[in-house]
Amino acid sequence: MDFVIINESASRRLPFYLAEEEYLARRYPDRDFFFMWQVEPTVIVGRHQLIDKEVNVDFCKANNVDIIRRKSGGGAVVADRNNIMFSYITSSDDVTTTFSSYTSRIAHSLRLLGLDASDNSRNDILIGDKKVSGNSFYHIPGRSIVHGTMLYDFDFNLMSNTLSPSKEKLASHGVASTRSRVTCIKDCLPNLSIEDFKQHIIDTLIDGDTITLTDNDIADIEKLEQEYYRNEWIIGKNPKGELNTSKRIDGVGEIALSMTLNHGKISNITLSGDFLETADAEDYFNQHLKGITYHRENVESALSENPPSKVIPGLTTTEFINLIF
Repeated sequence: MDFVIINESASRRLPFYLAEEEYLARRYPDRDFFFMWQVEPTVIVGRHQLIDKEVNVDFCKANNVDIIRRKSGGGAVVADRNNIMFSYITSSDDVTTTFSSYTSRIAHSLRLLGLDASDNSRNDILIGDKKVSGNSFYHIPGRSIVHGTMLYDFDFNLMSNTLSPSKEKLASHGVASTRSRVTCIKDCLPNLSIEDFKQHIIDTLIDGDTITLTDNDIADIEKLEQEYYRNEWIIGKNPKGELNTSKRIDGVGEIALSMTLNHGKISNITLSGDFLETADAEDYFNQHLKGITYHRENVESALSENPPSKVIPGLTTTEFINLIF
């Protein structure tokens, strides 16, 4: 795995680094890459999340906090200079195996510092029973991209005011606030500087070369970056189906489903939430359910050979059908 750096002292806006992941994945299809980055205060929402539901937009506007949407699923996270972002690009079509392998390697690196670190069944890395890192992934043909946070220090005001997690989500963790669920490296290892911590990650993860992006690389990345600023992309979807339902499912996350019917048949399905997906779940369900009569038996039959778990890890057919009906 090669380590990628950019020869600049100032950080860029967050979409540059998301575009960098895509560029490396497409430009060098047979190489594995890792890089780290930091940004000014930014909220990053998951591909399927509704911004007004997840983010305190007024606070963000008043405090110059950027709001950006990424192409991977999962929940909203906050990044600032206290938060080190990790990006991993690899040649793999098995994104779930790649994801679990990556998070276990990061947890192992933390254990080498003497921390009680582990990766859980979904997308978090824990120290003890508290979250220190959240991760997500997405897939392009022949390549998997994994990215996540690593909380070195904690800005309580920023963290507590930018996000608006649902009461159901907090209740699923058995706690009353976001702060009680997280920890940071500095709290655990107060004598370890952020630069020394970053060097430790490099020393324990990288087994290849160090590559510096060229001016041509950066110019191509900047072109890709522009699509992340499109208003339609940032705002996302606004479901307006006739049937709207949502549920938090253990091991899967929150799924909100909006469905439109036409003459008693399913004509469109829109999904939102913080679930992870191995392929475009919305396209998958529309492909297999569009035109199906809205009866439980018909939907069960349509999904018998096309289970939801093919695109949303951990989601059983029964759970999905219960959500619909």
